[in-house]
Amino acid sequence: MPTSGPEHIVSSYNDELVAPAQSIAEMGGQVEVAIENGTKSLLRLDRELADLTIIADQRIDDMQRKIDDIAVSMIARRQPMASDLRAIITAIHVASDLERVGDMAKQLARRSLKLEGLNLQPTFYNGVKNMTNLVLRQIKDALDSYSSRDSAGAIEVCNRDDEVDAMYTSLFRELLTYMMEDPRNITPCTHLLFCAKSPERIGDHATNIAERAYYLQTGKQLTSEVVELHRTQIKA
Repeated sequence: MPTSGPEHIVSSYNDELVAPAQSIAEMGGQVEVAIENGTKSLLRLDRELADLTIIADQRIDDMQRKIDDIAVSMIARRQPMASDLRAIITAIHVASDLERVGDMAKQLARRSLKLEGLNLQPTFYNGVKNMTNLVLRQIKDALDSYSSRDSAGAIEVCNRDDEVDAMYTSLFRELLTYMMEDPRNITPCTHLLFCAKSPERIGDHATNIAERAYYLQTGKQLTSEVVELHRTQIKA
């Protein structure tokens, strides 16, 4: 469970401070399931699973609105300061990123419906599968950094974003080659390029969450200079 910062005399206030983080943990679990199901619906061309993933996105949206409502209510009633206010604002931002990740998972599911009947070779899907596995780990690690207020873990998540971008570029080139070799591949490969963009964007949102986790713990923004400094220290 996420740490809630300093204890307060009013126990109900302590409980309220923990509530947004608990909701984030629940929402994060739903988002991870959505990514997994969206990917499976694509790899298996499973219409039923795709439909369930699309429908489930509404629950993720509802959870984001709930977190926003909790946060606004606390700010209005408790007038939090310092680390308390930072925790509440961070929860709002993390919930927003998770909602966008849910949308990306939904897009994967929707795109799988357009690939039905195209009889693609399994090789075509490998890049998207590997890329999605990578960003799923990124999301999990980013949420763990947020939950445990682990600034070092947050930096590590941000440093791995280059790996996601490199994989997307490689997949783009691979699919472009398939299209050049056989014009019949143009339609399915174009759909897969759109599919690949979803995990690439998920990776960006994982980085955002990690940056929020760093801010939550340190009160400072995780700038590119801090990330580069950490890279230099690793190489040294």
